[in-house]
Amino acid sequence: MKPGAHGSAQAGVRRRPLIAAAGSALMLAPLAARAATSLHVTVAEYSNATGPYFMQMAKEFEAANPGVTVHIDVVSWDTLLQTLQTDISGGVTPDLSIIGTRWLLTFVKDGVAEPLDHFMTPAFRDRFIGTFLEPGEINGTVYGLPIAASARAMFYNTEMLTKAGFPDGPKTWDDVVAASRKIKAAGGYGFGLQGKEIETDVYWYYALWSYGGELIDKQGKAAFDSPAGIKALTLYQMMVQQGLTQPGVTDYTREDVQNLFKQGRVGMMITAPFLINQIAAEAPKLQYGICPVPRGTTSATYAVTDSIVMFGNSHAKDTAWKFLDFLFTKGPRVQFNKNEGFLPTIKAVATDPYFADNPRLQVFVKLLPVAQFAPTVPGWEGMAQAVVDAVQSVYLGKATPQAALKLAAEQADRALKQG
Repeated sequence: MKPGAHGSAQAGVRRRPLIAAAGSALMLAPLAARAATSLHVTVAEYSNATGPYFMQMAKEFEAANPGVTVHIDVVSWDTLLQTLQTDISGGVTPDLSIIGTRWLLTFVKDGVAEPLDHFMTPAFRDRFIGTFLEPGEINGTVYGLPIAASARAMFYNTEMLTKAGFPDGPKTWDDVVAASRKIKAAGGYGFGLQGKEIETDVYWYYALWSYGGELIDKQGKAAFDSPAGIKALTLYQMMVQQGLTQPGVTDYTREDVQNLFKQGRVGMMITAPFLINQIAAEAPKLQYGICPVPRGTTSATYAVTDSIVMFGNSHAKDTAWKFLDFLFTKGPRVQFNKNEGFLPTIKAVATDPYFADNPRLQVFVKLLPVAQFAPTVPGWEGMAQAVVDAVQSVYLGKATPQAALKLAAEQADRALKQG
């Protein structure tokens, strides 16, 4: 998930290879035929800085490890899972890859992810902020390291919200509605609502959790078809119907809504800290603030990690681990997080002044105690798709919140059961 988790989905696999210190013939060779000192690393594209960063890391690693060649393959988030599934079925997986952590359980269940505990020393494990290391641990074994981490908060256009009477941003969903009505009357869009592609479900979870709702109960069944769930989806339905969001919400990905915000056309939206860097680069004159996700009956937000995993059929596991060890040192981590706008996942980075003294990033950090992670359960992707289908049907006026969530819960339970 592109903290982005996470463009438009395409029917085929799209790759944009970047090759470090080697010819393209090696890039196309089957993994089994490569020398043990040749690493193939697939990385998800967070921004235009992602490819150059990993190319630089590859060059630095090669310089410190003569004889090692690192190949970097940059893949869109919208095609990453399909790319890896194709690689897995063809037996040509990379040595290392970034994945959405919510995919990890499936990779472990299918026996393609390499356990990392036998590589990890106590000192290496202690580098990490525990909150972000835990999602990569399945049944007591670490399979994924948190390459990227974020939480979510409300970005608001200071000029729009000040004119609407909320100079410090909305604190509750009632504030969001009231501000959106005034922004609409002034000719703008109030609340930017994502309704397409990856994390469409998450955009509804913000409201669900803020009203005290849950996704899955203790028995492992869907729990979002609840009074809290109905209230949250009814809220979004009302805002769509009354024109308090941008029109045609199901045509907007998260990136599309972020673009509206950067253009000064929408007053509020919820997203991750990486938007800070995008605004600085693309809309430096935009005046904006960041505040917590609006309260319903409680405070809540979504936290997410993306993991980097080693595949079990790697022919260069020791070298792959050495590259991971290098990536998770302070210098490379500070540079990556600064480039992409993510939160620190290791303690040494958290104390760096760029992060410790950054008030905008600290809004996200302070939300971590109330953050929810996507549950690591079999069948999660099927459940998430059922939720996406439900909320889209409501946004399009094809179903009521009650009916849509009831159907989604039935579909989710089947997905969770089949796992």
